[in-house]
Amino acid sequence: MATPHIAAEKGDFAPAVLMPGDPRRAERIANLLMPDARKVSDVRGIGAYTGTVDGKPLSVMASGMGMPSLGIYANELFSQFDVQRIIRVGTAGGLAHKVKVGDVVVALGAHTDSAMNTTRIPGIHFSAVASYPLVAAAVAAAGADTTIHVAPVVSRDHFYGNPAEQIQALADYGTLAVEMEAAGLYAIAAQYDREALAVLTISDHLLDHSQDMTAEEREHNFERALALAVAAAHC
Repeated sequence: MATPHIAAEKGDFAPAVLMPGDPRRAERIANLLMPDARKVSDVRGIGAYTGTVDGKPLSVMASGMGMPSLGIYANELFSQFDVQRIIRVGTAGGLAHKVKVGDVVVALGAHTDSAMNTTRIPGIHFSAVASYPLVAAAVAAAGADTTIHVAPVVSRDHFYGNPAEQIQALADYGTLAVEMEAAGLYAIAAQYDREALAVLTISDHLLDHSQDMTAEEREHNFERALALAVAAAHC
């Protein structure tokens, strides 16, 4: 049955959902991957599409920006539509010199400055980590490509204002990128005993903005990340 934010019925979603933030990117991904895609929901302009890729069912749905928005859709997909895994396909900002604009980061785990995960387990700091089978599938699909990295990211509650000392400390601990959703997604997947992964294209760099992608480039430079996400979706 429909939920407050998803106007679909059980069976309308595949077991695996690719989840970009941008509704336009969700539509573009659906059209690119699935000639048989059909729209199954469009509440508040957040489109959801289901079809097949190489004969296997797949859904694509946008999340909007930030953990609160993604959390609404991830909770409803896991709890009401029998979705088993969600793979975020998005963009992120580079934090360390070893990662360049255009590289892809498979987010092994996600630190966060958000309070969303602090009250999940009383007295314990929740560890937001990706599902190993999905990580392994993405790594296998990456092959020997040295521009694809497997590392932690940080999920922040705000887009603007990244203190230099904090960025340096994150980089010192092996964090490669900053975004706004993965930590929330990983926690919600753990809550429902489901699977999750974030595969992120580096669209800009906090240490050097000279090569940052334009808004148009961000809309089109996600094909490699998408290939890894599909591999994880169908592993």
